[in-house]
Amino acid sequence: VRLVETGGGLVQAGDSLRLSCVASGGTFTPYVLAWFRQGSGKEREFVAAASWSGNRRSYGDSVKDRFTILRDSRGNTVFLQMNKLTPEDTAIYYCAVTFNEIGLTASMYQNWGQGTQVTVSS
Repeated sequence: VRLVETGGGLVQAGDSLRLSCVASGGTFTPYVLAWFRQGSGKEREFVAAASWSGNRRSYGDSVKDRFTILRDSRGNTVFLQMNKLTPEDTAIYYCAVTFNEIGLTASMYQNWGQGTQVTVSS
């Protein structure tokens, strides 16, 4: 499965931003799509994940109540709606896929996108 992220950019604190990730590659196996992020000098951090149907979602503690993950009806696109952004949200945001259950660590995901940079100025 190939993943392509779009939507990153430079915003100010308090602003909103929406990231998109499109999955392609012709698999009929249900898969989980997730977002991770990695700030400069930091480890890759779990942000959010959605099941194949989109009904099951999981969020990292640092983004809960501010970010929302949405999955389209076809299942191959996932969005990350980010509200009330702070400078601490500055990172490269990666889309990832797993054919297992939703996981909270990067090692549980098999394929990754190239990432999209999000920068939040104070």
